[in-house]
Amino acid sequence: MLQPKCQPRRRTYIIRRVSRVNLFVISIVTLLSLCTVAIADEDSNSNDTAPLPQYVIDIFGNPPKTPTGPLSDEIVNALETAFGENLETLTWGEEQTDAVQTIAESGDPRLAWLISDMMRISTSQPLTQLLAISSGRLLNLEYDKPDYWRETTDRLMAWNIPAPPNYLHYKRNIYTIIEPVWDKLFVEGDIDWRHVSWGGVLIDNRPFDKTDELCNCIPAADNPEVISVKEATWLKDDDVVFGVEVNGEYRAYPRRIMEVREMVNDTLGGRNLGIPYCTLCGAAQAYFTDQLPGIDRPVLRTSGLLIRSNKVMYDVNTYSVFDTFKGNAVTGPLAGKKVALTQAGVVTAKWKDWKTAHPETTVLAESLALGRDFDFRNNRDANGPIFPIGNVDPRLPVQEDIVGLITESGKPIAFQLSKATDALNDGKAIAFENIRLELNGGGVRAVDANGKDLGGHQAFWFAWSQFYPETELWPM
Repeated sequence: MLQPKCQPRRRTYIIRRVSRVNLFVISIVTLLSLCTVAIADEDSNSNDTAPLPQYVIDIFGNPPKTPTGPLSDEIVNALETAFGENLETLTWGEEQTDAVQTIAESGDPRLAWLISDMMRISTSQPLTQLLAISSGRLLNLEYDKPDYWRETTDRLMAWNIPAPPNYLHYKRNIYTIIEPVWDKLFVEGDIDWRHVSWGGVLIDNRPFDKTDELCNCIPAADNPEVISVKEATWLKDDDVVFGVEVNGEYRAYPRRIMEVREMVNDTLGGRNLGIPYCTLCGAAQAYFTDQLPGIDRPVLRTSGLLIRSNKVMYDVNTYSVFDTFKGNAVTGPLAGKKVALTQAGVVTAKWKDWKTAHPETTVLAESLALGRDFDFRNNRDANGPIFPIGNVDPRLPVQEDIVGLITESGKPIAFQLSKATDALNDGKAIAFENIRLELNGGGVRAVDANGKDLGGHQAFWFAWSQFYPETELWPM
């Protein structure tokens, strides 16, 4: 097993604020005081909470024993020193290193969440090693490989280690080193901030219809230019598109464009739509962003944050965070008004099949791809999720495609796409409560008994099952 190795000499630590060009060099510290780290026997401690599923223990081992209740004054002072307001100065000295050592010696695994958060933004190998040694000590963890942040965070999630008191305050301090604007997003709400991490990009906070302006972000597109099938000579027949129909009007959103934009605010069939695409979980969704009494149209943007490898979207007008998979506001003014967006169905299909079935369709113009031609589905994510997701329901492989939606009775259901497609091609009927599946434009669409769209979408199994852990799975 690989452990972070201390170097018995003094090092220079660096913290970088990625929204600026310059690097901030911070004072020289030493790792000598943490070089002797004893790793306890994993089997000697276990949580007193509800037992974990056996598959979690098989993958991650038994969790360390976790205390409850308030923190001691000594630990509170150490947290303030390491992760308090001093982080605004972008300095780290011996005082902060001593504070991390105090935290590591506390025996409280809850504090590993903050160690992990700091590890995520660290650009200094010595600082990362200091943090990895500390998290290993708190979690009785030896590392298999030097991917310290991911290994730490996966276990914290899988073991469901609680957050320490005042967690959000310190996490906000850490993350606003990277992007000060996130201060508006890191507020209390119906969101598990433990599971939120940095996706490696910055926030898109450009106002509505200003998406031609350059940004250091993943650039959403508002009111995108569209063209006809005849004009779309740039698309190959095998290119993947996300097809949407509203009030008899059809539009295709090419995956190549959505991988560049990840968010589109559009109008189709007389309705306003917000369309997020998460490359990490293979999901394009379409939300109606109108007909919300007393509420201005939410303008959806990419925050640069992830929650269990799913994009965190927000409304740029109110800085209200939305649950991307469920469509409900979880923080901010719109959460206070209990805003929940309704989905339109999205069909994932090959361009040839979609345009053959719907020759009247429009499609986004090639210029929206900004000259880029990503295909994350077939390369970057080929070996599974690249961000921590903790445990995954073992009923299907993590990146198995499903079509998911909620029944009329409120029950989540995932249809295994490969088997559903085979059954439909064989002429078999697929139904669950009020839901019926049908082939449409080369993909699978969810409708009711009268053929009305029910707002289903395709996604990876790991993503759907994380946001709906109680989901049914077809075939039963």
